Parts: sequence; C-alpha cells; structure tokens
Amino acid sequence: MTTGSQHELTTTEAALSKIRTMGGRVTNLRRNIFDVVFSQDRHWTAEDLANEVRKKSPEAHLSTIYRNLDELEKLGLLTHSHLGHGPATYHLANDLHVHLICDTCENSIELDNFIVQKFSESIFKQYKFNMHGHHFAISGLCRNCSSSGSI
Repeated sequence: MTTGSQHELTTTEAALSKIRTMGGRVTNLRRNIFDVVFSQDRHWTAEDLANEVRKKSPEAHLSTIYRNLDELEKLGLLTHSHLGHGPATYHLANDLHVHLICDTCENSIELDNFIVQKFSESIFKQYKFNMHGHHFAISGLCRNCSSSGSI
C-alpha cells in the first residue's frame, strides 16, 4: 500500500539531488523555491512562494515560478491541493496527509498521520484500492460552526 512518497525530503540539497537523479535541471530558482519551502512547514500559494523567492531572485516572474512548481510536481517532489475555496497550495510530497476544511469558516485541520494511515489501510482492505494521492481535503463543518448551527 502506498501512503507516502518515494522521496523523503528533508533539505534543499536532498531535493536537488532527487532532481538530478531523475534527470531534471537544477537551477538557482529551484534551489530558492526549496529553500523557501523548507523554511517553514506550511502550505504555500504560488504567490506567497513568489514573494519569498523574489527576496533572493528579484527577477523571478510569477509565470516562471508556476512552470517550476508544475515541473516539480511532475517529478513527485511537490504536490498541490485546493484547501477550501482559496487558491491552490503547494507542499512537499513526503507524506499522504488529509485536511478537514470547514465550509463555513474555512478553518483547516490536518489529520494525524496515524489516522490517515488507518484510513488508507481501511480503503485498501475494503476496496483493494491503493491510495497514492499525497494531499487532499475533506469538507464539512468544524466543531465551532456545527455547535453554532452554521450551514
């Protein structure tokens, strides 16, 4: 059963090494993208990444960053997800992880890896289906919105 990525990345250098191993090009822009991604454990919009990357590479255009994000996703190093109604966010493709997104307040809760692993095992056991999507969201109502009667 595939629940995590085949690439466990913990540093920029590890990510760049994977790019080289897979025949990809290592550029200063890609180095800067991974420096930003590894600087904080969070989900990055392309615009947020661009703002941070431009601190080191002021010439980097948003369209170039989007192209690089697309290529890095094709290489299996990053993954994107749509969390709620906002823009796509990018994250390292190390682990399968699931977010619960409140339809009312758009609060995001990341499920514990143990719960995700059990969920994946249950899906495989019941349906013989191997989950390998790295990142997805389940929408509903959070505790606060449920108790306040929000819909």
